[in-house]
Amino acid sequence: MPELPEVETTRRGIEPHLIGQRVSRVIVRERRLRWPIPEDLDVRLSGQRIEAVERRAKYLLIKAQAGTLIAHLGMSGSLRLVDGELPAEKHEHVDILLETGMALRYTDPRRFGALLWSEDPLNHVLLASLGPEPLGDDFDGERLFRLSRGRSMAIKPFIMDNAVVVGVGNIYASEALFAAGIDPRRAAGTVSRARYLKLAEAIRQILAQAIECGGTTLRDFVGGDGKPGYFQQELFVYGRGGEFCKRCGAGLREVRLGQRASVFCGGCQR
Repeated sequence: MPELPEVETTRRGIEPHLIGQRVSRVIVRERRLRWPIPEDLDVRLSGQRIEAVERRAKYLLIKAQAGTLIAHLGMSGSLRLVDGELPAEKHEHVDILLETGMALRYTDPRRFGALLWSEDPLNHVLLASLGPEPLGDDFDGERLFRLSRGRSMAIKPFIMDNAVVVGVGNIYASEALFAAGIDPRRAAGTVSRARYLKLAEAIRQILAQAIECGGTTLRDFVGGDGKPGYFQQELFVYGRGGEFCKRCGAGLREVRLGQRASVFCGGCQR
């Protein structure tokens, strides 16, 4: 699933091509995504000038004059700019045609993403209860420490909770916990303030680095320019169960936490 850096990479890739451009038409070939695409999306968006392309958690907010298109990439979705005359292939469900002749094309083989319309996106039911952005001023180790008190759940699913902080998915939670030296199985309420301060900084640094690298190339992900990310070569633990730790040489262990595979180093993470 595309995580926050992949979504931010997509945002940065498509933003320069959309800002200030007017939508001429919306072509919907398949409405059956995670939630049905609104029947009147073409009417609402056509003729509108795009004013901003923002991100909230893993949602892209394409802001027009009269409202906002909320886009989620789901498990396998992508948004990229193509020539508006380029024939659509299988799984290329939506084209947002621009007056320039280009099209923002939405592709989603698994159809688990979403394209929704809202006049008040930040208060939309999908966004209203989200926690702070991990790269924003409202997120720090003090917040993690405060919210973790009395919590018996493992620390990895705790930091993946979107009410605690948004956008820390499986890949980057694994990598941040390794960087902070924290065992992902440890109960969130038993981790000290000092270790949470270190963990929050690790989350910030790893997400920022992944964004600069263009995201992580896993399965179907490509950025808004159609190019894959290359943060995968920087991974220390995610997807490396049974391999040797790059830091200490010990064998990496794999367990299940919150129905997700979690790889960690028993020597480096306590």
